[in-house]
This record gives sequence, C-alpha cells and structure tokens, in this order.
Amino acid sequence: MTKLILITGVSQGLGLAMTEGFAQAGHTVIGCARSPKAIGKLQQRFGSPHDFAAIDVAHELQVEAWAKRLLATYGTPDLLINNAAIINTLAPLWEVPSADFSTLIDINIKGVANVIRHFLPAMVTKQHGIIVNLSSGWGRSTSPNVASYCASKWAIEGLTRALAQELPPGMAAIPLSPGIVHTEMLETCYGSDAASFIAPHDWAASAIPFFLNLKPEHNGQPLTVPS
Repeated sequence: MTKLILITGVSQGLGLAMTEGFAQAGHTVIGCARSPKAIGKLQQRFGSPHDFAAIDVAHELQVEAWAKRLLATYGTPDLLINNAAIINTLAPLWEVPSADFSTLIDINIKGVANVIRHFLPAMVTKQHGIIVNLSSGWGRSTSPNVASYCASKWAIEGLTRALAQELPPGMAAIPLSPGIVHTEMLETCYGSDAASFIAPHDWAASAIPFFLNLKPEHNGQPLTVPS
C-alpha cells in the first residue's frame, strides 16, 4: 500500500537518502529544504506525485503556509519525519557564537515544533500517523565541542517522549537515532574518519523497511535504526 511520507531536510545526507529510498519503494514523498536550487533539482528528478518546496522550518509562517497547501492537496501524511538539522562548528560551548547557537536551536528544536504544530492537528483529528523525530547518539550521550548540538538532540528526545503521551490511540511519536552515517555533518565532527562509516544510500537500504514497519505500539519508544 502506497504511503504519503513527509520529510524535512531532503536536499542532502539522510534526508536525500530517505527521499530516494521511499520513492523507489513506490511511496509518495513530500519534502522541504532551505535551498531553492536543490529543491528545483529534486522536483525535476522525481516529479509528480512527489512534491518538494523551499522551506526553512525555523520560520513558522513558511511552515504554516506549506502545511495548509499540502494538507489541502494530499491530506495527512502517514509518516512524518523531522530530519532537518544542523551542527555547530566544533568548539567549546563558551566559544560558540550566540548567533550560531540561536540558529541551531531555531532549526533543530523550534523547526521540529513548527512542523508538528501545523501538521499534527489534522493527523490527530484522523487519529492516524506516525511522527519520527530524528535524534542522535548525541541525544543520548555527550562529547566535547558539540554541546549545542547535544542540547538540541537531548531536547528532541524529551519533546518526543512527552508528545507521545499526548497522542490519541492509533498514533505514535518516536525519537529515532539513525546511528552513525557518513554525511557532510559527520565530516564536520570526524573529518576524513567519517568515511569509515556507512554511506547514506547503504543506510537507507535497512532504514526504509524499518521506518515502514513502525506502528502505534512503538509510541514513545527511543529507537535506533538497526546497523
């Protein structure tokens, strides 16, 4: 059965890998990213019925307008994946500029809340849909020089588990760690050593079936994509 899958941050890394994987499996993907150029390439590559828009999830008015259009056109998503996130330049917390810290919080936490705020009411009305908020190993542990990123992902863990307690039967909210995947974000942290980890395309081969098998009984469970 074809599912409608919403993904934020589809222009690169895990978001792009998930978009490719779900589309190849025959599902309809509706997604966003900040770059109009990247979105144009995605729309040209995949075409209808998939739908991609240049949206910054940190800007609530953009998310609100996007949600109104998609809900009117497609209805509610079966699977909503909050993936969009950034990481700080490696530095001790006191050296992370205030503006950089605020931008990260706006995208990684407020962006997730914005998407939930404007898509979830329609899903709750139908009592249908799975919400997956991508966390991280650094949402359950810590390392030096990534304090702001850790703070955002620990927040996603708490936000998601609390949200899970607010949902009606038939739905689920799941904080999900993708594991360690070779993305541009990982290169920021690990440099050339990032190449020793699984590539996004290979990760998606196991992640896509895992996502599609998530059910209401997984509500509130902190999960990790099997390696």
